Amino acid sequence: MSTAHVALDNVGKRFGTQFAVKNVSLELQAGECVGLAGHNGAGKSTIIKLMLGLITPDSGRVSLLGENVSGKSGVHIRSQIGYLPETVALHPSLTGKETLDFYAKLKKQPLDKNNALLERVGISQAAGRRVGTYSKGMRQRLALAQALLGEPKVLLFDEPTTGLDPASRQMFYRIVGELKEQGATVLLSTHALAELDDRADRIIVMKNGSKVADGSMNELQIQSGLPATVTVRLKTPVDLPPHWVSDGLNRTARCAVEDKAKLLRELGSMDNVEQIDIHTPTLDDMYAEFLKREDV
Repeated sequence: MSTAHVALDNVGKRFGTQFAVKNVSLELQAGECVGLAGHNGAGKSTIIKLMLGLITPDSGRVSLLGENVSGKSGVHIRSQIGYLPETVALHPSLTGKETLDFYAKLKKQPLDKNNALLERVGISQAAGRRVGTYSKGMRQRLALAQALLGEPKVLLFDEPTTGLDPASRQMFYRIVGELKEQGATVLLSTHALAELDDRADRIIVMKNGSKVADGSMNELQIQSGLPATVTVRLKTPVDLPPHWVSDGLNRTARCAVEDKAKLLRELGSMDNVEQIDIHTPTLDDMYAEFLKREDV
């Protein structure tokens, strides 16, 4: 079995008497996009800082590409990370091209690929303009370009679509898809949970420094225990089990998410179904449910 690109093994981090992260274990695999969700203070930023090697854990181990991030090889290993912070601070007097060249030199990367990188994020036409004239979305695109320098194997994005218009968000997630296909690992820390649906392979939910859920959308639906709701409009009345609530020809029933097929089979022939609507819990629904639960 291949080594996870990123692994936290029973990691704890405390600031003073306050635990920011408590006994968290997780793995991020190659070619995987993982969403990191949680309220302010849940531990998301601390986890990213631990992965970056900016802070060291008080307990447990943080591994990047099989190496200890805090170990002797940490500096070399951390060069394999691309990072896009929530708050982008770029020098307003530099042009977009000068900014990217500056970061490329810091990362010891050649400059000859920077024009293509600016074109990839959609701001090549503004490469010669000063960053101070850029809109917030353009600055975000430029910051994304610096995160992509050197084709890193691990990408950590903190609220990456803040300030982006719909077209820019589509561009961002297209790039995320390309990174996955190339075998990179992508971590998205975001409050925009709806954007993760159909884009993240897994979602990790944090609460008060602890991991309270981890899985695909289908797995989280099961973990949440929230029911699916099936509503049908029948062409002619039929006898159905008592859990189907009747409103004329409309019938509604609720069931565990994994039992939807069983519920539909109770309808018999689908030829008698004029209309059907199946509502499964959204990520927002599940997130709210996980946060209501007792602290772990």
